[in-house]
Amino acid sequence: MSLGDITKQIAKEVVGAQVDEVLGNTRAQEPKPDAPTPAAEGPALLILAELQKMQAALKDDRELLVQCTSANETLRVVELFAPSSHLLVLTALDAERAVTRIVAGAASVQLVCKPIAVKEGAKPLRLRFITGKP
Repeated sequence: MSLGDITKQIAKEVVGAQVDEVLGNTRAQEPKPDAPTPAAEGPALLILAELQKMQAALKDDRELLVQCTSANETLRVVELFAPSSHLLVLTALDAERAVTRIVAGAASVQLVCKPIAVKEGAKPLRLRFITGKP
C-alpha cells in the first residue's frame, strides 16, 4: 500500500467520524427502554422498598412501628423476608414477646406503620429486610 493510499484512508476515517459525530448530534434521540416499573418487581418487593424508605427517613430518636393483625392478635413486625416476589414471611412479636411467623401472599398482607419516639437512652429498633436469591 502506498503512502498516498494510507493518507486517503486516514482522511476518509477522520472525515467519516466527524460527519457521524455531527449527524449524531442532530438526529432525534432514540428513546431508551424504560427501567422496569416497580409493579413488575412484584408486591413483596414493593412492600419491602416502601418500608425501607420509611425507616431510612427516620431520625435516630425515632423508630418505625410496624404492626400486623392476625387471628385477633396484633403483632409487632421485626423482620420481613421475601423468598419470592409474591410471598412474605413476617417475623413478629406478640404481647408476651413470643416470636411468631406469618407466611402470606404479599398482595393480602396489611401492615400498619407509624413512627414512634424511642425511650431516652434506648436504641431504636430497626426492621430487618431479607430478600430471596433470584
